Amino acid sequence: MEGSEELESSLLTQPWASVCFGESAFLAKACFRDTGYILLISDLSGVWYESADAKAVGQRSKELNKRLTVHVSSFLHHLRKLMCPLLAGQPDTTTSFSCHHTAGGLSLHVKSELSGLPFYWDFHCCPAPVEMSCHLVRPLIRMSLALQYQVQELTSLLLQKDAEIEDYRESGAALSRDRLRTEPFQEETFQQNFMAESLPQICGAGEGQAFASALQQLYAAVTQQEAKQARKRQHSEDSEGPAPTAETAGHPHPLPPSQEDETASSSEGTMPSSSPAQKPRLPAAKAKRKKSKGLGVPGSRKMPPAWGGG
Repeated sequence: MEGSEELESSLLTQPWASVCFGESAFLAKACFRDTGYILLISDLSGVWYESADAKAVGQRSKELNKRLTVHVSSFLHHLRKLMCPLLAGQPDTTTSFSCHHTAGGLSLHVKSELSGLPFYWDFHCCPAPVEMSCHLVRPLIRMSLALQYQVQELTSLLLQKDAEIEDYRESGAALSRDRLRTEPFQEETFQQNFMAESLPQICGAGEGQAFASALQQLYAAVTQQEAKQARKRQHSEDSEGPAPTAETAGHPHPLPPSQEDETASSSEGTMPSSSPAQKPRLPAAKAKRKKSKGLGVPGSRKMPPAWGGG
């Protein structure tokens, strides 16, 4: 049977989804198995979660649904059928969700039907521990680095395209449709317009739009890479045998596992506190594209050097 550790590992690669409970917008992710479930909810001001095994589910189901006498696995399967459409943006109209802040927690109430009888469920979520930052903070930092690197790649490609178009013009080529004419790409102008026009619209879209479908795919890809690297590190540690004690390693107070992960993450890429005009430096592309003969790039910019540990 799948243990709680495997359930938490499966939850990590589940993308966040934008959901609404009443008039409140939340981000949520969940993982259901025959052995239990884990639910994680955030309003970007707080993070709450609940982890329940099959025994806890069976006990609560008897308290809330005295008329239902189905197996615990059937309750878990039904809960999964209720939550998955909600997280996919296709909530069932016959199911109602409501949430209430409790003393130090968050309670999510579900009302539906099972086998023709009313079905009730309460998720009792408590504040998530700091270790659960691996579900939100760390992936978001890596996602921002990946998106910035993608922007730099696209900027470089635009400059090359402008050089190619200019070469065609100098060779006497002309557009057959004048409406297709574009101005040469100016990176600084683009950044200024983005900050002045696009950014206010993005920030005013509301917290419920934090994870669009494309970002969900990127989140899943980032967390899968993290899980893969964690397995490699674990395999390497297992093959090397037990680690030396703190005294022999010169560290009288070793970091707990969560701080070690955060330290490793910060050494790989540190986000400086700078003004918008200062661009973060990311890893340069592994292989430079060869320029076509005769396509000089006047005033082309070099890619910034890599970050400290990226």
